[in-house]
Amino acid sequence: MTRHLYEQIFSLQGLGIALGLMLVATHLFALLRPAATQEFLKTFPRHKEIGIALMAVNFAWWFWIISNVDLGEFYTVRRPLQMLLPVMFVLVIVFVDEFLAARALGFFLLLLACPLLDVAFQKPPTGRLLIPIICYLWIGFALFWVGMPYLLRDQIAWVSASAQRWRGLAMAGLVYGAAVLLCALVFWKGY
Repeated sequence: MTRHLYEQIFSLQGLGIALGLMLVATHLFALLRPAATQEFLKTFPRHKEIGIALMAVNFAWWFWIISNVDLGEFYTVRRPLQMLLPVMFVLVIVFVDEFLAARALGFFLLLLACPLLDVAFQKPPTGRLLIPIICYLWIGFALFWVGMPYLLRDQIAWVSASAQRWRGLAMAGLVYGAAVLLCALVFWKGY
């Protein structure tokens, strides 16, 4: 449904480079500055301003999707949905403000998985499965963060409780990001 939209804008190599760089940068920062990263992450789930900003990005993205995707038989609901989205944004900000950043991050990861999965769909290069693997992990966590956002707080507390656990997960993310970046630069040329 959205594949033709995202394949016109993105390439597998471009998204792979962006994803790899993002994973390497964030996990390297978490490895080098654990105290600052943990302090930020512990306040993140209840951070109202970040939640509002992320939710605004989510609603803008949803509006763009609704405006550009082929709805088939449901083309008549496009206009009402476009008018309803700004109202829903305000209602979410006002009435669902508890753990808003955690919920917004969950929505964002669900939206982010779509272009990554669409662009990686049925591509032949070796290593392209690195993208669906991380996307399905994001989807699994995101569904819980939207429905039970306090789990993000608990997961952050669990990861932060042990320096060894923190370093291990940061290294795993760093290695995974480096693998995605390497595959994007070497194997995914022209895709």
